[in-house]
Amino acid sequence: MFNYFYKSMNNVKKLFSIRDLENLSGIKAHTIRIWEKRYELLSPERTSTNIRTYNLESLQKLLNITLLYNNGHKISKIAKIPEENIPLMVREIVSKNSIKNHAISAFKLAMINFDQTLFISTYNSIIVDRTFREVFKDVFIPFLNEIGLLWQTDSISPAHEHFVTSLIKQKIVSNTENLHQLTVKKDKIFVPFLPENEIHEIGLLYLNYEIVLRGYKSIYLGQTVPLDTLKDVMQYFDKLYFVSYFTVAPSQDKIEKYMNDFSDLIKDFPDSKLWILGYQTRHLDSSKLPEFVSTFSSIEKLIENL
Repeated sequence: MFNYFYKSMNNVKKLFSIRDLENLSGIKAHTIRIWEKRYELLSPERTSTNIRTYNLESLQKLLNITLLYNNGHKISKIAKIPEENIPLMVREIVSKNSIKNHAISAFKLAMINFDQTLFISTYNSIIVDRTFREVFKDVFIPFLNEIGLLWQTDSISPAHEHFVTSLIKQKIVSNTENLHQLTVKKDKIFVPFLPENEIHEIGLLYLNYEIVLRGYKSIYLGQTVPLDTLKDVMQYFDKLYFVSYFTVAPSQDKIEKYMNDFSDLIKDFPDSKLWILGYQTRHLDSSKLPEFVSTFSSIEKLIENL
């Protein structure tokens, strides 16, 4: 679902190529060059080999211009707007429009500018007439997928990605907390967890939201959980459904051993199950998995079985 990977925390990226600008804005490099030449909208620096580079301010300006342009403002008119008025116009558009593309553009701006206020105001505008499930499916998932593409092209820095995904996690957690007063079903108890060295938590957090939404008790363990920890939970409850998301761990060379170790762990608890999904599950042969293990190709498929 979101196959993006963390890189080591480096300094925030401050210089961007014209290809970075194209990836982030959706405006073709050729068009950006025309806007530079005809309207002087951007002022790139040049390397010793005459290659354009753009600073963070230029990127922020282009993203603002792109949002105005995509909302019907002609580029010739945008070029005449005083520069200090452009962010205000952008905020007005974001506040008036709550459809998917506007929200994603605004979240992208919030990410690049480290602007928590813009993120929250955009979220508040789209949650008014949507459920959280709709916001996650229609806005957050496409936005996260776009972050994945930006990672592949090195167009954003680790700090940008960590900033915005932390805000999304906060929204999942707060919406989950609002559900805990629901009547708890007794037939299943879920234990969402991530294996050791697995830190990609958004998918699991959202699954936890769906579990609690349906009235089930959830014992959320979170990231990088040692297998022995799971045995501690088994001492207190029967018929546990362990739910995990294998994005980068366990890796291909370790996943078979992990499943064998899990089988040993659960052998004395015959009513417990393991539900897993994520990129690494493609390395498993479903025909050889023990009966207590179920794999799912997507969050949606797993939710259908709740």
